[in-house]
Amino acid sequence: MRRADVGRQGFAVAQRLIDIANAVRASADLPRSVAVEILARHGEVPEDLTEAALTDADLRALRDAAVRMSGILAASDTDRAAVVLNEMLAECATAPRLSRHDGHPWHLHVDHHDADWADWFLASSALALAQILTEHGRATWGECAASNCHNFYLGTGPGSPRRYCSTTCASRARVAEHRRRKGEARPRPDGAGTSPAPSPPTSSPSSTDRSGRAGRCH
Repeated sequence: MRRADVGRQGFAVAQRLIDIANAVRASADLPRSVAVEILARHGEVPEDLTEAALTDADLRALRDAAVRMSGILAASDTDRAAVVLNEMLAECATAPRLSRHDGHPWHLHVDHHDADWADWFLASSALALAQILTEHGRATWGECAASNCHNFYLGTGPGSPRRYCSTTCASRARVAEHRRRKGEARPRPDGAGTSPAPSPPTSSPSSTDRSGRAGRCH
């Protein structure tokens, strides 16, 4: 049985969503090996990940579901995200129920008993994001702000809202911004953008020699 627990305010399930969505962005066809590794890491049992239990058609449907959820992950407007999550829950979820199986502790299921992989993924992911949104009062997820990265991130920690998928991207962005500012401050070779040098002050003659030329003061 597929696991659909939503513990730690949905963080574990939402992280599974982030991992699969990023995998699809990295490789649009979502290779079986990648999908199986992610699902196993997030608690799926081996018998549910065989080619018979997770068919090629299931993988395609799971990939399409991840693309659909990516639209929510990329949205920065919390109100809009709430509307879309409600629509998805109405479409894919059913009354919540507690379940315990495969050695896992009691956890929450919101997918239909006969749900396929795609509907299971959509229902559990939508509920996880909904729980995070209500817990924090905002969408704590998003797309990495680094210019050369398109990964999604999930931020639920204290402090200012997260903007990058990793410390590596955050550091690179800070370095790039520092270099940009330093480049703007550096004078250009043609002198453009710099203030002209002040003219030397003109001395007023204080005395006149016999030839009529201004003489220096002693």
